[in-house]
Amino acid sequence: MALQSAFRERLEHMEVTRNQRLSLLQSEKELQTIKSRDLASKLSNIRSMEQRCLKLDCKIASQHLVISSLESELHRLDSVYAEILQKIRTLKLEVEEMEELEKEKESYYNSQSQELEEFKAEVDSHIGNCQLQIQELRTQANELKSSFSKLQGSLNYSTNSEISQAETKKAELLAEKERLDKILASNYPVRDQLRKQLQNILADQEQKRKP
Repeated sequence: MALQSAFRERLEHMEVTRNQRLSLLQSEKELQTIKSRDLASKLSNIRSMEQRCLKLDCKIASQHLVISSLESELHRLDSVYAEILQKIRTLKLEVEEMEELEKEKESYYNSQSQELEEFKAEVDSHIGNCQLQIQELRTQANELKSSFSKLQGSLNYSTNSEISQAETKKAELLAEKERLDKILASNYPVRDQLRKQLQNILADQEQKRKP
């Protein structure tokens, strides 16, 4: 009886042990299943993240290409801007030089015009004085002719000395008249030439002032 009881206890102990082992194996199996699911989920997340990273890499590469293209365009625009700026500076210098030259020309023309006006006034004044002197000489010559005629009509009352003096005076007056006539005749072409030069300069100035 004792042997049977001991055998039964041993069988019960073995059954309990087997059940414990089966329970432990089941727990390990469930744990392994859970781990496998977690691993599969993590692998899926990793693949998803890799896909996202790949898309981001492609997007970043595309953005780099766009940035590189924009930088090239900016460099080109900078070169064009620098070239245009240099042209503007050159044109500005040329305009300033032209304005300065125009001022110098204007000053020169004004000075020349003033000098020509003054010279013309002097010539006109000289011509006027010459004409007055000629008129006076003509008047004196006429008076002298009249006096000479009177003297010829009254030779019995005049002396040879007075006649000689009158003829000398007449010759002097005629010589002075001839000299003034020559001066006056030589002044006419000069006056005409100066008048033409002045008209040409004034016409030049008027033409330059027109836009």
